[in-house]
Amino acid sequence: MAIINTGLLTKGLRSEFFNRFESAVTHFQDLATRIESTSDSETYRWLGSLPRMREFGTGRLARGMGTESYSVENLKYESTIEVDRDEVSDDKTGQIRIRIGELAVRAATHKDYLISQLLINGGASGYNSYDGVTFFNDAHVSGASGSQDNNLTSTAADPNNATSDEFKTALKGAIAEMLAFKDDQGEPLAVSATGLVCVVPTTLYLTALEAVSATMVNNTSNVLQGAARVIASPWLTSATEWFLLKTDGIIRPFIFQDREAVEFTALTEDSDEGFRREKFLYGVRARYRIAYGYWQLAVRTNFVSPI
Repeated sequence: MAIINTGLLTKGLRSEFFNRFESAVTHFQDLATRIESTSDSETYRWLGSLPRMREFGTGRLARGMGTESYSVENLKYESTIEVDRDEVSDDKTGQIRIRIGELAVRAATHKDYLISQLLINGGASGYNSYDGVTFFNDAHVSGASGSQDNNLTSTAADPNNATSDEFKTALKGAIAEMLAFKDDQGEPLAVSATGLVCVVPTTLYLTALEAVSATMVNNTSNVLQGAARVIASPWLTSATEWFLLKTDGIIRPFIFQDREAVEFTALTEDSDEGFRREKFLYGVRARYRIAYGYWQLAVRTNFVSPI
């Protein structure tokens, strides 16, 4: 069966899809550690912290480590569009090719969307870290660490419209809290103030950008200039809530569990759908999971009104 060649052959569309897919702007690769998955689920054994160095003395002293762990099951994702054969033959303006490009961008940014959902729900029941409590919690305890808090509040005259100065104050508090976290043996994690990222809703983007970029804030020298970079997430819906993440560690705040890479498939004139229904299908499929990593590398801050 011959069709009018509009350049929408499967081979050409696959190339078009992956060109768009690879050029899409995404952030998950900076926020999540990629773990190659080889089965339907993976178990992460968060074995506590390594013992610090000590004098050799009479010999080595082997110490056991914690046994905190959790399992993460891979999920399968897809997105498919259906196009009538006549639309393919009559496509004069490249609308179908544009839709394939949009499909590629949606597939590429899906992991960013999943991370945004983990951020949004990080304090809700069931969205737990490896230690068994919610990812954002004011009572994280591991071994001899004592109670630790990565769920902060900071005051703003109008919590829905915080100023750059108010954001700067909140950022100082979030950084100080993160740097003070301890391991399961009560020792400082020795986290450095590098690789910091502020993930904010779009309504807070310019405010946050000014707070970390301006030389002066409220007529005061800005000590936080260059301290963090800012990512605006369109899926964050609360104007009062933002997140500080440390992204240059071996393990990052999130895990990208990669089982099967994104694949693009087209069923056209030679398929059963194309012959019987004259419908062409274009779709993507992948298997992976975005999960929580180290809560110690993530701090949530909510702006609240002064008491």
